[in-house]
Amino acid sequence: MEIIVKSADLQNSARYFWEQMKNNERLFAFHGEMGIGKTSFIAALCKAKGVTEPVTSPTFSLINEYRYTENGTPKRIFHIDLYRLKDEEEAIRAGIEDCFYSHDLCFVEWPEKTPGLLPPDRVDIYMYPVNNQTRLLKMEFHR
Repeated sequence: MEIIVKSADLQNSARYFWEQMKNNERLFAFHGEMGIGKTSFIAALCKAKGVTEPVTSPTFSLINEYRYTENGTPKRIFHIDLYRLKDEEEAIRAGIEDCFYSHDLCFVEWPEKTPGLLPPDRVDIYMYPVNNQTRLLKMEFHR
């Protein structure tokens, strides 16, 4: 599946993204070069789910947790940035696996840092530049 995302229309792209997902997709691994817009798109996805707090890059904290309500039920989103990790052991000590298997939504930036820890049921999202304001998202579903 592919989606074209324009920076001027992130919220509509995020809503369209959620319309395409099934209820069982909960871990999304974002691949792409530095500055491609992973965090910006994740922020739009969180906002589309109803997160009201600011969504920022967890580069230094590794994990940010956001809350939203869906059908009257409180839910969580884990936003994980693995860029600064040295190895999978460091990810385990940081509690990353707990987030992966929590049954909450997880957005993971730089998943290639922990390939052996990623759950097999996930959506890999590859972001490519089309131009300065447009990105192509290619999704691979692993179920």
